[in-house]
Amino acid sequence: MNIEVILSPRLYDGRQLKNQHVSVAVDILRATSAICAAFVAGVAEIVPLDSLEPLSLFRDRGYTLAAERNGEKVNGAACGNSPTEYLSMDLTGQRLAYSTTNGTVSILRAADSRLLLVGAFANLGALAETIAAAGEEQDIVVLCSGWKGDPSIEDTLFAGALIDRLLRLFPNLQLVNDAAMMALDLWHCASHDLYSYCLKATHVHRLQRLGCDVDIRWALTADTCRVVPRFMNGKLVVDC
Repeated sequence: MNIEVILSPRLYDGRQLKNQHVSVAVDILRATSAICAAFVAGVAEIVPLDSLEPLSLFRDRGYTLAAERNGEKVNGAACGNSPTEYLSMDLTGQRLAYSTTNGTVSILRAADSRLLLVGAFANLGALAETIAAAGEEQDIVVLCSGWKGDPSIEDTLFAGALIDRLLRLFPNLQLVNDAAMMALDLWHCASHDLYSYCLKATHVHRLQRLGCDVDIRWALTADTCRVVPRFMNGKLVVDC
């Protein structure tokens, strides 16, 4: 089993693992954390969009609009990308049309994967188990969303945490690029107090200015849910 970490969607085309692979799309603050929370709140499916323009078309088809730009909910959207907001709602059976600054861009960027999963600290354990269940003979690409093309501390830390979990299951897991080794080292440095370490992250500063500290703390807490969203036929779903 080989694993590669891509620190930004801009680097995805240059990856080493180009054969059929499992991808994990990650945007800890907050898109993929919010996706997990939305499924916990009962959402039936989520259509990820990399721009705002299609939202009106999905609204006309009965979808609930969920959209965020630069950390703030878009005008006219019922939801943004706050995981704690989703957890306060009853969204049973609803379908979301979902567009965010970074996370949905990464999901769609990796749509060519044999299997595309959504990763967050919230579903870290369940995600590792899902990857393990797919068997050892596979390549894994962890695609971090970062912030508008730049790497981010929190996504890199998650990549390291996932590698750490997978190494427990597969001791012979091969880290094929420096980004994977950097991510694992960063995780070893920060895992004892993840929140305190992430206080230096630029997106943490941005969200704190917006009053979103409760989201930050939730998004940095591991194993709070068991859902593992996967991308199929243009939408995210979870197994029943």
